[in-house]
Amino acid sequence: MATHRAVHVPSAGAEFAFADVETAAPPRDHVRIAVSACGVCGTDHAFVNGGFPGLSWPVTPGHEIAGTVAEVGDGVEDFTVGDRVAVGWFGGNCNRCVPCRQGHFMQCERMQVPSWHYPGGYAESVTAPATALARIPEGLSFVEAAPMGCAGVTTFNGLRKTRAKAGDLVAVLGVGGLGHLGVQFARAMGFETVAIARGAGKEADARELGAHHYIDSTAGDPAAELKKLGGATVVLATAANSEAMAATVGGLAPEGELVIIGVTPDNLPISPLQLINDGLSITGHPSGTSRDVEETMHFALQTGVRAMIEERPLAEAAEAYAAMDSGKARYRMVLTV
Repeated sequence: MATHRAVHVPSAGAEFAFADVETAAPPRDHVRIAVSACGVCGTDHAFVNGGFPGLSWPVTPGHEIAGTVAEVGDGVEDFTVGDRVAVGWFGGNCNRCVPCRQGHFMQCERMQVPSWHYPGGYAESVTAPATALARIPEGLSFVEAAPMGCAGVTTFNGLRKTRAKAGDLVAVLGVGGLGHLGVQFARAMGFETVAIARGAGKEADARELGAHHYIDSTAGDPAAELKKLGGATVVLATAANSEAMAATVGGLAPEGELVIIGVTPDNLPISPLQLINDGLSITGHPSGTSRDVEETMHFALQTGVRAMIEERPLAEAAEAYAAMDSGKARYRMVLTV
């Protein structure tokens, strides 16, 4: 029986260890992927530290996976050995529960997430449900494709599901792993793009990424600055800071939307009075389905949107994770296999 190398986190908060894992044939409706690249996401912190219920230890992190189909299980009709595929946060759905039958696949009652419901992509091999697979378009490398399965689709999908039209003022709160993609997508979609971040240190990057305007939230009231620009149709909140999110609400135009993708358990300090008069809305947005990931990659290929990436080999997974976890990474880390 063949084996493959994978990162194991033996228990919550434990150090990474490498293990030789049996490479089993994929079960029905699944494929086995030879991993070429896997992004390191901020959410991996929660997996490594036991932040999700029902984790089965040891955990292999990684939900931004790109590679090649190596084996196909029974019942898989649309993918063959050699296909280039990505698997993101959306790691498969059941197509049987009520949300799935209503077309709400991101709310599937049995939705699977790599590293939570099956071993993730910090490994040489991953077995995933066929419903999770997104085809990688020619012209996009595995390294470029990997972050599109979570960071990319979350920002792209979060923006395109708003009511904003080309020419509208759209602000991206936070210029980090998510936000630096959000700024690029907003510009590519034809929005007048505002980047909001703490301090002046991100301004040069934000403008290089496509921002027409930059607001230093430490230098004044970001809501007032947005109002000076005419008011934002949308604020895409990528920074996981409830106070910072709330501070932008006063800068929304009538019927404006605050779309939240930055994950934090802290309450939003917003009153109903702030929302009612201008008819504002606040929406929580999950990532996107495997088809959404495909559409994200196609749009990125057409427009030149790319994550700013530092590559590390799988053998340096602990160092790559530490850099991302500490905020020292410059936007996205990607492990290569």
